[in-house]
Amino acid sequence: MADDFSQSLTPPVSPFAADSLCELTPARPPCFCCSETKEDPTGALSAEGYTARGSLKRLLLRLDPAPAEYETDTVELFGFPWVTETALVESTKLLFGLFRQKLYRLESLVQSSSHDFGQAGSLHYEAEDLRQQCVSFLQYVKVFVHRFLEPFSSLDAGHSHSYEELEALLPSALLEELFGITLLLGRLKDLPANIQSAFTIPNPGKIFPPSWHLLHLHLDIHWSVLEILHLLGHKMQGQVVYAHQFVNLTGENLTDTSLFEEHLCSLLCDLTGLAIGKYSKVRPTEALSSHHYLCSCTKELWVQLMHLLEYRNKVLHTQSFWSYMNSLLRPLVSGKPAAEQFSGLPKHCKDPLGFTWWLLTHVAMLGQYSRNGTKHLGDNWTFAEELLKLTCNPKVKEQVRMHVHCCLSLCLLWEPSTSAVSTLWDYYSKNLSAAFTVPWLGMSGVGTLCKTPLALSEQARSCCSPSPLHSPGHTQLYRSANSFHIFLRVLALCLSQDRAGGVPQRQIKGRIYSKFSSKKMQELPEAGLMNFLLLFLVVARQVELEDVSSRACELLGFLPSNCPPGHRTLVWRGQLSLLLLFQERGLDVGAQASWLASSFNETAKEFYDKTTEVSRRLALWGPLGSYLEGVAEVFETSASLNLSEEKLLNEGFDWLLPACRLSELNSALGFLQTSAPAVAWAPGNSSVVKERHLAVAAALWAHFFPFLRSLRLSQTPPAQLADAAAGFTLLAFDLPSSAPQDLQPSPVQSIMQCFGWDDMVHPLLVTRYLPHLLQNRYKKSSSCYLLPVCLVLGMKGPLLLKSPVFVPSLLPGRAAEEQLCELTRLVLRLPQVDGLLQRAPGPQPTATRLEPTAALEIFIKAVGSVYSGLQALSERSAMVTRALDYIGDILKHIKPSLVSKNQEGLQLTYWALGCIVKHWSPLLATSKAQQLLFRIVDGLLLPHNLTQQDKALRDSLPLYLQGLSVASSVSQSQGAYLKQQLRSVIRRYLDHFLPASPSMGIIANHPVLLSACEANPSTRGAALRRTVLEVLCESFLQFKGHAPPPRLAALLMFLLELLRRNSDSDPALLTLPLPSLLRCVMLVNEPQGTVTKAYFILQRFYCLCNPNAPRSFVEENEGVYDRQVYSVLETVAVLDPSVVQALIPNLSVSLRNTEHKRGLGRNIALRSAYRKLLCLLGESGQAEITSLEAD
Repeated sequence: MADDFSQSLTPPVSPFAADSLCELTPARPPCFCCSETKEDPTGALSAEGYTARGSLKRLLLRLDPAPAEYETDTVELFGFPWVTETALVESTKLLFGLFRQKLYRLESLVQSSSHDFGQAGSLHYEAEDLRQQCVSFLQYVKVFVHRFLEPFSSLDAGHSHSYEELEALLPSALLEELFGITLLLGRLKDLPANIQSAFTIPNPGKIFPPSWHLLHLHLDIHWSVLEILHLLGHKMQGQVVYAHQFVNLTGENLTDTSLFEEHLCSLLCDLTGLAIGKYSKVRPTEALSSHHYLCSCTKELWVQLMHLLEYRNKVLHTQSFWSYMNSLLRPLVSGKPAAEQFSGLPKHCKDPLGFTWWLLTHVAMLGQYSRNGTKHLGDNWTFAEELLKLTCNPKVKEQVRMHVHCCLSLCLLWEPSTSAVSTLWDYYSKNLSAAFTVPWLGMSGVGTLCKTPLALSEQARSCCSPSPLHSPGHTQLYRSANSFHIFLRVLALCLSQDRAGGVPQRQIKGRIYSKFSSKKMQELPEAGLMNFLLLFLVVARQVELEDVSSRACELLGFLPSNCPPGHRTLVWRGQLSLLLLFQERGLDVGAQASWLASSFNETAKEFYDKTTEVSRRLALWGPLGSYLEGVAEVFETSASLNLSEEKLLNEGFDWLLPACRLSELNSALGFLQTSAPAVAWAPGNSSVVKERHLAVAAALWAHFFPFLRSLRLSQTPPAQLADAAAGFTLLAFDLPSSAPQDLQPSPVQSIMQCFGWDDMVHPLLVTRYLPHLLQNRYKKSSSCYLLPVCLVLGMKGPLLLKSPVFVPSLLPGRAAEEQLCELTRLVLRLPQVDGLLQRAPGPQPTATRLEPTAALEIFIKAVGSVYSGLQALSERSAMVTRALDYIGDILKHIKPSLVSKNQEGLQLTYWALGCIVKHWSPLLATSKAQQLLFRIVDGLLLPHNLTQQDKALRDSLPLYLQGLSVASSVSQSQGAYLKQQLRSVIRRYLDHFLPASPSMGIIANHPVLLSACEANPSTRGAALRRTVLEVLCESFLQFKGHAPPPRLAALLMFLLELLRRNSDSDPALLTLPLPSLLRCVMLVNEPQGTVTKAYFILQRFYCLCNPNAPRSFVEENEGVYDRQVYSVLETVAVLDPSVVQALIPNLSVSLRNTEHKRGLGRNIALRSAYRKLLCLLGESGQAEITSLEAD
């Protein structure tokens, strides 16, 4: 059997060799190949493999292994042609010898190969060719056995042909050769390390080392031996094939069946040993994502063994695949010696039980592969339940999570086992209060801490809806959930198999109920109570909800009445989670809600009790706050609030709210913020649904709104008060009949009056309250109420940023600014505001976020522009009414700002009113609005004292003066009074802001000066300047005898700046100050700078003046200041001699009259001064001198 073959051995040559060379090269037979597959548990196997090529399918269906091949008379094997139908009979030893020769050659390539990349390609192709020759030969053997082998029968020695004798011996010879090959190959586990390392070689493209080809050829041979033995047994039709020569030599029996069993067991043992080696490197967190096979070829080999053994079990009634695996693995986990056929497993396994679970799970996953699709392998719960009993041993607590995780995977693959669930429940019922932590994960993996009923309900839902088998959610479950939560998924799967309440379901439910007693419930710590609640939530989702809920309430009733607050928190949370489940199923929650409300009421009373210790009250807030969160979730998640949810709102809130501290009160008000709109927006049109809605709304009004109303006047209102008030406003919008009688008949307006524009309400509360009402849903119906108060807030809202409430902390200031900006954004979107802005001329605001002051200015300008553009009297009258509605009693609203010491607030107030006076001046001049204008002037511009308003007035006075000037010019009924008021304001502030000594820096920024200046002269500006000049001349430049007016230098500097900054050309306007200037030049000698300013003004602007002004000057001062008049006229003569020439007759008459009155004859000094003036007047002057000398 172990014949040696030299290199010169040559098979017999067929006479048809020449013809065979012209035939097509046969297709490559299937083989193990992992060069193009991915490590994906659900991915397809190699396209070149036995499964994908249909080889496994044909084997199990007893079809030709290669129906399209070996149809010619000759076949090429090992490079030589052979007769197809006789070669294996006639040359059995020769062919198998050549096969061994090629195998030796491939082994020698492995031994002689180096890491020289230059030879890698040639070595690859040579090794690949050797492997293909061996695989092709094995394929030929399979085809030959299937097509040409017949069962042997007794032969007549006298008539038998030599070929028939050889053919009759072929089964035995073939069996001996296969046995020889298995001896030659040895076991996979015994392969050298350099060859086994090829299992994990990284994919280098299409070039592989010889060791890779040799290793995969071993897999091909191992599988082909089993395949040939299976075919041989089938072809022999149940006849036992003996290896006669082996029996004769050794005396031991060797049959096709025994060789198949021996080789199969060795192969399963070796594959398991390779898996043990891989498991030693697998972390528990990666157990389900790390596969047991080393490459896709061993994966395919596992698949093929499964289906081959399952087929033989079904047809030949041999052991099943799981039977073999159980026999192999059972000694491993029990620690007993393995059976002889399974000898050879590694002696050291780091965790035999964990490995067995891991291998069982991954092998079961491979059971999904079939010959041409997906088909589940039968379950193996018998062995899995044995493993579960070992898992539940107290000594393996740290590994329980991974084991239960594997059990869950098996439940997803197979039908869940009631017995397995019972075994696990026995374990967890004894350890319900355990933490189920894993030391090497730290605190991770404990499971999600459910802080709300909805979170607890969602966790139960996730347990009832496990992630798909190969999804990340399932493979990473080891990290995200503890073993108890994984068990709940197993339980849910088992309960979901029998929805009709069958026997298995009732058995499990009964087992769960039986483990709880009053004593056990009282001994449960918080962790155990949480696990209890989650357990019953999962069971309630899968079986009869009412029965499970009733049993859970009964068991929770065993808890002592004085249980710790932490327990009470969990109990309420669990009850509310059950209530959410009732709600989800559309079942009435009245019974559960009543039980909860009663418990809540008692706890709230204790919380309110003044004798309750502070520490106890702090502890009680835990369950109370949890109750608020849970009820809010009930209201938010309800589809229609028609399932008796109103019972959750009871008099307990009457006790709770007054006893809350600020932080606790914010939580309670946050509950209202979500609950009230949920009631308002809940859909439903039927009378029953509406009745339920009214019941819920009535409970909210009764137990919450009185307390809210009591807080509205607080100077430090809670942050959530506005949100809760807005919730009630929206509730009143949708369900006005639910509001209490004291708010009827217009509950919306009544609530908005309380929280929106009551003067006593803190602006912070208002700025947070109003944006809720300005959303799209209500802005159209509420804008008529909201716009006036929004405009007032726009003026005084920014004061909040500097109010004393927020000085200690910057964060609330930023929050207030955000509130005001949001309010501004929403106000600009109101239909009335948007319509005004669209109608106003000029560019529209484009910024996505406008500052409140900028937005207010834009709106005020838009109102004024729209009014000015209206022509019809009725439209203008309606616009006036609307504008007055917009601002309401604005002076009343800003009164606190006027008496405040906050300078920034005062400035903002004056600026805002100034914008209204300036841009609405034509509107305010009407009979409807002029009273408001009078009040603004009296209250802001002409108060009794100016203690704090200097800065505010200095900045905003130009707005008022410009607006009053326009109003006085357009008013039809009170124009004279308005002009008088304007002159009074100018007089007051011209004096108030004028410095004692001339200072260019102060005078240049004088508010009256700024109000009268403009870059481009206009009629309105000229009218204001005329009024300013009139007031200046009448009230400030009047001489009292020889004494000049106070601050004359500063006044002249003011006058100079006023004339210089404006390009006025109207002589009537410019002549107004001329008499005063001439009198100043005439009478003032000290200081010299004052006269200089007067001379400069005369020199610069006299050419634009009216010529009659000097005549009146002369007439006013003749006979008193004659000599000074001549001196002044000298200055005028230099500027314009013709003006003085026209005065010569009058001057001469005045001179003679003066002399006559004195009765002393000619006044030599006076005539000398007059003669000096005449000398400057040319011929007219000389003629008059001659006339005077003739006197």
